[in-house]
Amino acid sequence: QIQLVESGGGLVQAGDSLRLSCAGSGRTFSRYAMGWFRQAPGKDREFVAIISASENTRYLGSVEGRFTISRDNTGNTIYLQMNSLKPEDTAVYYCAADQSYIGILQSPDYWGQGTQVTVSS
Repeated sequence: QIQLVESGGGLVQAGDSLRLSCAGSGRTFSRYAMGWFRQAPGKDREFVAIISASENTRYLGSVEGRFTISRDNTGNTIYLQMNSLKPEDTAVYYCAADQSYIGILQSPDYWGQGTQVTVSS
C-alpha cells in the first residue's frame, strides 16, 4: 500500500507555468504506474497524464505539448510540469497510482487528496 501527497497548486495567470509534485510512500513505488487526473467544477474527473514503471507516457490531447509528466523513483516522487496554462486547466489535480498501466486508466488503486490549480484569464 502507498500513500500519495500532492503539492504545488496555486493561482496563476493564463500563460504561466506551475509544477505539481506528488510524494509517495512505500518501498515498491518504482513498480507502480502513476498518473495525474483533474476535476473541474461540475465536470467528471478526467485523466491528464500517466507514466508507466518503465516511463512510457500518455497525455490528454488538450494538454499534450504543454504538460510533462516525469518521475523520480529515488525520491518516490512524480511531477507534472504545466506550461502555457489556460483558464480551462482550472481544476483540482489528483495524483494516482496503480500496479498496472491499464489499471491506472480504468480504476487506480490509490489517490492523493488533490491540489487546486486556478488559472485566471
